[in-house]
Amino acid sequence: MTLTLIGYPQTRAMRVMWMLEELELEYELVPVGPHAPEIRAVSSSGKVPALVVDGVVLTDSVAICQYLADREGKLTAAAGTIARAQQDGHTQFACDEVDGSLWTGAKHTFVLPEDLRVPDVKNTARKEFSLAMKRLQERLGEGPYLAGEDFTVPDLLIAHCLSWAKSAKFETGNEIVDAYGKRCRARPGFRRALERAATV
Repeated sequence: MTLTLIGYPQTRAMRVMWMLEELELEYELVPVGPHAPEIRAVSSSGKVPALVVDGVVLTDSVAICQYLADREGKLTAAAGTIARAQQDGHTQFACDEVDGSLWTGAKHTFVLPEDLRVPDVKNTARKEFSLAMKRLQERLGEGPYLAGEDFTVPDLLIAHCLSWAKSAKFETGNEIVDAYGKRCRARPGFRRALERAATV
């Protein structure tokens, strides 16, 4: 299997890099931003990341991470199980409530054209993020991860979002969540992804 990841580590491509490193898979990295010729050549949307698997293009970081976990049978519950349904619920929460609030803030900070940005929307996004952090603490329960002792796909997604939140100055206001983020980012797979990102 040949794997080529297209996207700068400073984007959601970092999630896929982390997953690839967790699974100890070899891959080529093409570090480009959105709408670069390299991504346009494989995806008309111009969005990063994309993962080319034996010539087949996969898009969307969440779908890519879940595919890789399923393919390798690691960092995921099996499809069709109650545990997988619970895991998918955590993944949906990560997308809708955690990533969603951060992306809304980003769009109204630098992504949208200036005439379409509404600065006050960022206050709403921060409030939604704060509420999501309280819900995240509830979901963690006794932890250490969302599925108890097992680190799974939604942990990776949310931990990536928590790093994004720090750079975006979205405060968690939650020591338990902060400790969870540090625990996730202390994993060897994340450290290897960081080291590779530093070479770009």
